Amino acid sequence: MDQIRVEQESLPKKDRYKIGTILKAIGLKKATYHDERKRIRNYVDKYKDVKAEILKITENGKWRGRLTYGYRRVQDELVKLDIHLADAVVRRLMNELGVQVSLYNRHRNGKYSSYKGTVGKIAPNVLHQQFNETVPLKVLHTDVTQVRLADSKWAYISAITDEASKEVLAFQISNSPNSKLILDTLNELIAVIPKGVQPTIHSDQGWHYQLNYYIDELSNKGFSQSMSRKGNCLDNAPIESFFHIFKTECLNGFPPCKDIKEFKKIAMEYVDWFNNRRISRKTKGMTPCEYREHALAA
Repeated sequence: MDQIRVEQESLPKKDRYKIGTILKAIGLKKATYHDERKRIRNYVDKYKDVKAEILKITENGKWRGRLTYGYRRVQDELVKLDIHLADAVVRRLMNELGVQVSLYNRHRNGKYSSYKGTVGKIAPNVLHQQFNETVPLKVLHTDVTQVRLADSKWAYISAITDEASKEVLAFQISNSPNSKLILDTLNELIAVIPKGVQPTIHSDQGWHYQLNYYIDELSNKGFSQSMSRKGNCLDNAPIESFFHIFKTECLNGFPPCKDIKEFKKIAMEYVDWFNNRRISRKTKGMTPCEYREHALAA
């Protein structure tokens, strides 16, 4: 209706349609028309303050300038502010604000496989895909993955994550998936966990984890070893999940890092952000570090 009136402004007044004529043609009552115009003129956005909070939350969830928080995590943060809204409302408001996550689900860097058959000792699988630990520093997961760089070389990541808190406890990068990379990862873990803590460390059957240097180091520290079944990545799903999140949020959609130096800088900044700022529903809406502190203080 308003569009018709705008289009007729350029016409002489005598040639314009009267409002009554237009309303009759479209079958709309005059009272309804004027009520609607009044409503539009006096419109007040009841979600104005909520939208402002949503923008703050999604801004805090950005990594490398890209949105990472979906509506569920935004909704959890709103609840902390005592703002309770239905899922559909949160999704609609995020859509109106243009802050819907657009990360695409692709694996661009391939999967590194360190399996070379039985070259040492295979530890039993003590977890059996029961990833239900809620106390931090009890069950840890470790693995190695790879990322291709712009110079056509590979960067190899060895990491250890906590099953309960999802915290990245150790994160090492090298241009070679050798024993030094694995020992550096283990030494970083030993340096950050409290003395006397003796977790179970679960890995796949990669050759690194079968050899004596690794087994002996675990034994010397009183750590227990657990291994996935051959070729079953679901047995080590927690760290597989972390690597997927890392590549999706930190790398996919961006130009490849030019060299391993640049990659280390970006990757370590992400790990710090992941541990200290990134909230997750799996950790009750807390960051990994917040969950660890909360759980150990209970």
